[in-house]
Amino acid sequence: MTTLRQTLYSLALLTALALLLWGQHQRSQAEQGRTALATAQLQAERQRTTRQATTINELETALQHERQAQTDLRVTHNQLRQRLSTSLHQIEDLKRENEELRQWADQPLPAAARRLRQRPAITGAADYQAWLSSRDALHPATSQPPD
Repeated sequence: MTTLRQTLYSLALLTALALLLWGQHQRSQAEQGRTALATAQLQAERQRTTRQATTINELETALQHERQAQTDLRVTHNQLRQRLSTSLHQIEDLKRENEELRQWADQPLPAAARRLRQRPAITGAADYQAWLSSRDALHPATSQPPD
């Protein structure tokens, strides 16, 4: 019976050793899977970070262009305001110097010109279209006033 017992013990020991090796293999496989998953997540995060950095750079460039455009617009606006002021001063000087020009400037606008300057409060494209559709047609320039 000792040989049988030794064989059973040996078989039990080999089975325990096989189970131990199988458990180690399973743990190794699980760790490799976790490593692969972590590597894939790291790669995805790097790609996301790269995309975000690219987007940030594009937005910064767009912001710089926008700021430059605003600066240019302010400069142009100031130049136009100065030109307008200069033109208004020149007109006033001419009106002071020339009596005929002053009388012409003091006359009221003709009715046709006043109609061109009349506008309702337009709040959108539909209002503008309705206003254009409802306006009187332009009359040809003749010696007789329109009906």
